[in-house]
This record gives sequence, structure tokens and C-alpha cells, in this order.
Amino acid sequence: MFTVENIYTSTTEVKRSKFLTQIIPISKLEGLQANLKKEHPKANHVVYALRYLNEFDQIVENSTDDGEPKGCAGMPALNVLRGEELVNCAVLIVRYFGGIKLGTGGMARAYAQAVKDVLEVSTLVSYEKQIVYTFETSYSAVDKTLYQLKQLGIEKYEREFGIDGVVWRIEGSEENVEKCRGLYGV
Repeated sequence: MFTVENIYTSTTEVKRSKFLTQIIPISKLEGLQANLKKEHPKANHVVYALRYLNEFDQIVENSTDDGEPKGCAGMPALNVLRGEELVNCAVLIVRYFGGIKLGTGGMARAYAQAVKDVLEVSTLVSYEKQIVYTFETSYSAVDKTLYQLKQLGIEKYEREFGIDGVVWRIEGSEENVEKCRGLYGV
């Protein structure tokens, strides 16, 4: 499985209709469709498709046609995400009508092509499940712990300085957290 860590954009033109496409991490989705509708008031449609893993590691999918004929916009976009095995991301497509009707088949192909075009300019990264681990160290071990976390490639961490020592809360790939767990006990 793959995902994206940044926002990527592209423009696709099919029979004078323009498709402005963005692929984004799922964490940046909230309110973006409404913002795109405000930014592009003359656009006919803002279609989206998304796939993410829920807390039970199940893939959740959703899409909308936003006024396009049913199944001609969101579903083709979603099918491209499925085919590329993308998770934890969403694709949003702003369509400006160019005056030439595409038909249902042409529209489905155009939306799928718009997603393929944005994927061509995107950097896909392998998806690794992130897990959280909490452990405690003494104050004298803080520098050593920071060094070891850096060596393990763990960049997300929080630390709380208490009376008896430092409580660490780290987030990283299962493999890296297991290595850390080996260093600091169960």
C-alpha cells in the first residue's frame, strides 16, 4: 500500500473542460471541498474520492459525484486510488465545463485520467502503520535516548518531565517501535 505526505496538483483538459486535481493526505481533508467551492465559484463541480484506514485497520472508502451523473465522477476517481493501492489520502477534482458534453463514458474516463495525471506528478511513499509506545527514562538518559530515537528513524515523540524521570511517548513504524521497545523494555 502507498500514501502521500504532501499536496500535489495537476490540470487535465478534455474537450475544453478543465479538471484541476489535488491529491492530499487524509489529515488535510476537513473543509477543503468547501474551500475549493469558494475559491472556484464558477466551477461546475468539486468531486472527491478518498480511502483511509480506520482504527481497526479496515479500508474506508467514500466518493461523491457532486451533481455529475451518478457513478461518472467520484467512482472512477476512487477506482484509480484502489488500483494504485493508495490509503490515507483523498483526491479532489474541480471541473470547469468547456461547452462540449462528454457523455457518461467520456466523463468517467476524464475523471479517471485527471487522477492518473496528478499521480504522475506525485511522490508516493510506502504506507507503514504507525504505532504509539510509552516508556520512562532517567534525566541523565535524555541525550542518549534522543540519539537512539534518531538512529531508529523515530521523529515523532513527546516527553514529559516528571519528578522521578522522563516519560516518552513515541510514534513510529511497527518495526522501529519494536526495536525501541527492545532497548527500553516492555
